[in-house]
Amino acid sequence: MAPAQMMERLSAAEAERNALRDEVAQLRAQLEWFKRNLFGTGKSEKIDALQTRLGLAEEAAEEPEAKKQIVTYERSKPAKRKSAAEQFEHLPVGETIEILPDAVKANPELYERIGIAEETFEVRITPAKLWKLRFVRPKFRYKLDGSLPPLLAPAPKRVIEGGYASAQLIAYVALNKYLYHLPLYRQEKMSSHWGARISRKTMADWIAAVADWFNPIYGLMHRNLLDGGYVQADETPVNFMDPDQKKGKTTQGYLCVIGKPGSDVVFDWQLSRAHKRVTKLLEGFEGLLQSDGYEAYDSLAKDNGKLTRTACWAHVRRKFVDAASEYPQLIGLLLSQIGALYGWERKWRGRLSSVGRSRLRQACFQSHLRMIRALAERLARRCRPKSKSGEACKYFFGQWDALLVQLEHGEAELDNNLIENAIRPSAVGKKNFLFIGSPEAGQRSAIIYSIIVSCERHGIDPLVYMTDVLEKLPTMSNQDDLSPLLPSKWKERR
Repeated sequence: MAPAQMMERLSAAEAERNALRDEVAQLRAQLEWFKRNLFGTGKSEKIDALQTRLGLAEEAAEEPEAKKQIVTYERSKPAKRKSAAEQFEHLPVGETIEILPDAVKANPELYERIGIAEETFEVRITPAKLWKLRFVRPKFRYKLDGSLPPLLAPAPKRVIEGGYASAQLIAYVALNKYLYHLPLYRQEKMSSHWGARISRKTMADWIAAVADWFNPIYGLMHRNLLDGGYVQADETPVNFMDPDQKKGKTTQGYLCVIGKPGSDVVFDWQLSRAHKRVTKLLEGFEGLLQSDGYEAYDSLAKDNGKLTRTACWAHVRRKFVDAASEYPQLIGLLLSQIGALYGWERKWRGRLSSVGRSRLRQACFQSHLRMIRALAERLARRCRPKSKSGEACKYFFGQWDALLVQLEHGEAELDNNLIENAIRPSAVGKKNFLFIGSPEAGQRSAIIYSIIVSCERHGIDPLVYMTDVLEKLPTMSNQDDLSPLLPSKWKERR
């Protein structure tokens, strides 16, 4: 064989060996990731516990002969656990039972009360029980003119006109599905224990009515968010039944969501993750948008000169955590610098205006940011592009400019965790009811999720709020102001 052919085969074998080595390393990294997620911390809507545990130590050796590096963060002390008396002190006393000693019962005349009685308690529960509220409307005749028709007070207006379901019952069924993740077929079985069986078809009609009645409030919440100047955005996949597809097959849709810290949250239903669909909620928005690295949000910012996008440090950190086993010492140091950013934020939270926080970020973040960038560049030179470390560096460099935007905008959070937390109810719910019944039902779910999650953000009991609003809406006209019924204002009015 000619020397040139031998060199050519040798080069090909060398290239194949390097490719196989990279593939083995990548497969090992994937196996390590699956083992960690299977036997370690769980995930919900792609937020694992490692993302929020910025106080855990990162400890490992980069090479066998290298010294181990221990990185620690300041951790807050756990809150003192409440006693049973403190935990349940707000509960009303439904019944009081006096317990007398047997000797006193036998001869009460021989004993007299002394001091203060000792009290204990037990907590009881009243299971769900259907009961009827009866409305009696007497008829009246005008005595001075018998030819006039009898007078009869109008029947109360309800969510379902002519139906028997109260606003409270309808809200209860909706919350069971969207807050407590109970599919309607389970509630149909449970209703027998409530006192009367209610079909899932009837409950489905109630869900549709709830979405229709809340739609104007949902629209007002959306407009207020667009006018707020700062929103966070994300999306989550949900399967749905499509009649155009083969029977029994589901198709993937998306619940898109925007929200502002301390304000409302609005969901939207889309049939795909196309850029224009995912960003539909943001049409007309001007201001600061915070999101993950999905290209749709970058494209929107480029097309809209009045919109600025900032990124999410939690997504950056998560990717480096996933790659920590490859270069533990270097990545551990990088993670400690990200943790320092969060340490500053904890000191400032709730004490500064957005302008004040922006000034302090510019003064205190610079050294940490330079260190993070330098460490990432050093890591990128060492790692393979297709490794976990390489993917983490690529993501980080792609988000760098958007991350620096936070220095100028103190109103922005460091991460998108608040909006991802808002998605969690839908992420848990879809595991229980598996899919949405039809494309049209997706938007109904989006409206109801918007109401429930916004109530929870404002510290409102969703059942009390939905019952009150569903009792009021049928009595209102199209010209009435709905602002007092917004979750953000309803509590103040109450």
